[in-house]
Amino acid sequence: MILLSAAESRELDRVSQTSYGIDSYRLMTRAGEAVASAVTQHWPAAIGAGVLIVAGKGNNGGDGFVAARNLRADGVPVHVLLMARTAELKGDAARACADYVAAGGAVVEAADERALAGQRPGVVIDALFGTGLNAEVRSTLRAVIEAVNAMQVPVVAVDIASGVNADTGATMGVAIRAALTVTFGYAKYGHVSYPGAECCGALEIAEIGFASGALTTIAPRGRLIERGEAAALIAPRAANTHKGSYGHVLAVAGGRGKGGAAILVGRGALRAGAGLVTVAIPACVATVVAAGQAELMTEPLDDRDGHCAAGPTIERLSELVAGKNALVAGPGMGTSDDTRAVIAWLIRTGTAPDRSLLIDADGLNALAPLDPSLLKAARGPIVLTPHPGEMARLLNSTTAAVNADRIGAAQRLAAAADAHVLLKGARSVIVTRAGVVRINSSGNPGMATPGMGDVLSGIVGALMGHGVEPGDALTLGVFAHGYAADRLAARVGGFGYLAGDIAVELPGAFTAIGG
Repeated sequence: MILLSAAESRELDRVSQTSYGIDSYRLMTRAGEAVASAVTQHWPAAIGAGVLIVAGKGNNGGDGFVAARNLRADGVPVHVLLMARTAELKGDAARACADYVAAGGAVVEAADERALAGQRPGVVIDALFGTGLNAEVRSTLRAVIEAVNAMQVPVVAVDIASGVNADTGATMGVAIRAALTVTFGYAKYGHVSYPGAECCGALEIAEIGFASGALTTIAPRGRLIERGEAAALIAPRAANTHKGSYGHVLAVAGGRGKGGAAILVGRGALRAGAGLVTVAIPACVATVVAAGQAELMTEPLDDRDGHCAAGPTIERLSELVAGKNALVAGPGMGTSDDTRAVIAWLIRTGTAPDRSLLIDADGLNALAPLDPSLLKAARGPIVLTPHPGEMARLLNSTTAAVNADRIGAAQRLAAAADAHVLLKGARSVIVTRAGVVRINSSGNPGMATPGMGDVLSGIVGALMGHGVEPGDALTLGVFAHGYAADRLAARVGGFGYLAGDIAVELPGAFTAIGG
């Protein structure tokens, strides 16, 4: 699924008109028709009680007038509230209003939310704001949105739920809680990013006649990753292969009290199909890790205070990295000066053009705040997989600021570090070194349990070890991780399954995705 920003959406509209001669009012007419059709299709009984259209003065309101005209022509009782004066309407919106009135419709100019008092419609059409909203909703319009939400009837949003930022999914103070959103041409980032995804409800994408060539002109770089996209990244295995055909992953992980992190990384890599996995861990937890997963190869490292001692660890790693196809570092390592030195060495010396390094958890905290020059000194691809708190530390920001613009935060880190970035969370965000943005669609709240990120690091490490390009390895790995969780949730319940259960589920998940 292609995703557009608000600016790209405007450009698609402009280029379709100026370069391909597509009439702007024809686009508005088809948009309004699509909204009216969705209302009658989804709520054929409820519309008998009437449809209330709450319109703004922009083109979103114009779409609402077209929908009102079509519904009225079908015999549906319609009531239109314009949260402005008719004289304020311009261009296509003014024309749509005039056409509705000419067809016998009435428009009530509403000064404030009191105009909604006593309204008992079966369905509401939200045509207040479109994708261009970039400021907090205040005063009268805030009260109007709150009044619509309080009606507790199905709301159909035109293009995007009013109050949702189309680029970030943030709610701009308050937002309509729609049951359905009808958007035009292509989905927007705000439709699939929380909390906007929740406000927009179900999403329908209506084809209204944008020029296909216009999309080529704007070349959008956003995608929502669903099963089909993930399946395309799974390479079939030839019959005449062996464990050496599927990569050797080296994971540097674990520490006193955190041996489980190393086990889970290794288990994730093995279950994702890595041919060989070596886990380098402090000697104090080597026995625990070896016992925890018999198929792992373990390399005990000299430790200091329960964590890898930098000098001897680096000396041993300089031998271990040879012949490895992918590196994973960070989970359970602690954030001591020793960890910082090890991570810096892996970046500068351990990487190679054909050997990527994934840094997670304590490895990320050891880098915070980010020194871009260190990451840019890498000899091979770098993959960073922070959760919002780790992202905030890397960017010298706050968790609240990161969550307010998850896509923007991931883009900033990817650009600063010249790295592939995954920002974890509901609808995880992937930004590749090339600037491609991918939003993951799989996963569920039951994944909020310890060790999930460790398993994910192992999965992505295994895929990179197979030779999958790091951005694609992130994309497939994150989707498969969430898809395995979705399979578990459907089978055993919405919560209570563990990170290790995800690893066990992976072979079936990959098979189902590819099938």
